[in-house]
Amino acid sequence: MSTRRPIVRHTELRVYQLAFKSAGQIFELSKAWPKEERYSLTSQIRRASRSVCANIAEGWRKRRYVPHFTSKLSDADAESAETQTWLHFALDCGYLADEEHARLYKAYDTICASLVKMMNNPDSWCGPASVRESEEGYDPEQP
Repeated sequence: MSTRRPIVRHTELRVYQLAFKSAGQIFELSKAWPKEERYSLTSQIRRASRSVCANIAEGWRKRRYVPHFTSKLSDADAESAETQTWLHFALDCGYLADEEHARLYKAYDTICASLVKMMNNPDSWCGPASVRESEEGYDPEQP
């Protein structure tokens, strides 16, 4: 049986922490991208990656109502997939090395898997009761 830890704030969720870290890495890497990409690829990938975090935070605050909670997590999942699309463009344009792309793409696979797991089991996350997160990791191969 897995142990569960209490979650009080959205910032304590592993999925949020991974999304925040990944968005920060994308920001740092994208600083070196060409200036002509500033208002296209650079802006889009930064916005999408940060939106994942924002939607997780909003979903957490709306967890009293399952449909609102799952809707915001669905938005976060969509933004994660959008981020993966921009990662492909960055790789194709030569702005990301294969290793950076693979690492970030895998992180967003894990984020998507985590969000799907939460959406598929909203009752364990929603409501006024104390929420506990399993110590088990998220496996993108097992949503």
